[in-house]
Amino acid sequence: MKEFDKFVEIVRRLRKECPWDREQTHTSVRHSLIEETYEVVEAIDKNDLIALKQELGDLLLHVVFHTSIAEQFNEFTLEDVIEEISTKLIRRHPHVFGDVKVDSSKQVIKNWEKSKLSEGRESILEGVPKELPALLRAHRLQDKASKVGFDWEKKEDAWRKVEEEMRELHSAIESGDQKKIEGEYGDLLFALVNYSRFINVNPENSLRQTIEKFIQRFQYIEKQLKNRGKDIQNTSLEEMDMLWEEAKKI
Repeated sequence: MKEFDKFVEIVRRLRKECPWDREQTHTSVRHSLIEETYEVVEAIDKNDLIALKQELGDLLLHVVFHTSIAEQFNEFTLEDVIEEISTKLIRRHPHVFGDVKVDSSKQVIKNWEKSKLSEGRESILEGVPKELPALLRAHRLQDKASKVGFDWEKKEDAWRKVEEEMRELHSAIESGDQKKIEGEYGDLLFALVNYSRFINVNPENSLRQTIEKFIQRFQYIEKQLKNRGKDIQNTSLEEMDMLWEEAKKI
């Protein structure tokens, strides 16, 4: 594609002629890659298609830039990257590019996981990055384990596990053992994430929505207090609660 080829040449030229670009390594721009990925996610969450178009461009820049760095040291090329992902897509979709028959998307996912294991992975849990947010990582790991039958049969069973972990957390709190409290709290969160799969809720998305809701309501309190000429640090909890209830109605 003409525009894509033009874009690639722009990035390669920057790598050669821009002092800043020349100094960068895979590691030095790692944080920016993560940041750009989250900006894409934010655009999706806001359903802002203009921002999404822009942020996908920024993300594509990182893909090509990392490849340009690799090309400089004869590690791999952009063509290698494209060829590898194309081969992988064909291999993992035998129901499209081969003669395998599937009845549902669940069967597609099951075949996908089998394909990953055939590629040399020793565990079905491999491939879930440690850098993922903890809730999302827990969700992905539990989902992968469920694909081979390691799962509760019913959502009621998963909920009973949540209740069990709540009791164990309360017991740990009463013991005063901080290490044990932290461990049991983590177990409770893990159980709640597991339950989320049974009610078709993505825990990461759900918590992000709640965080945004909290920010909007708290900032409403701040705005109303400012309009009244009051300092939030010297405002009673009762008055803030009243404004919170007002914000909930908006």
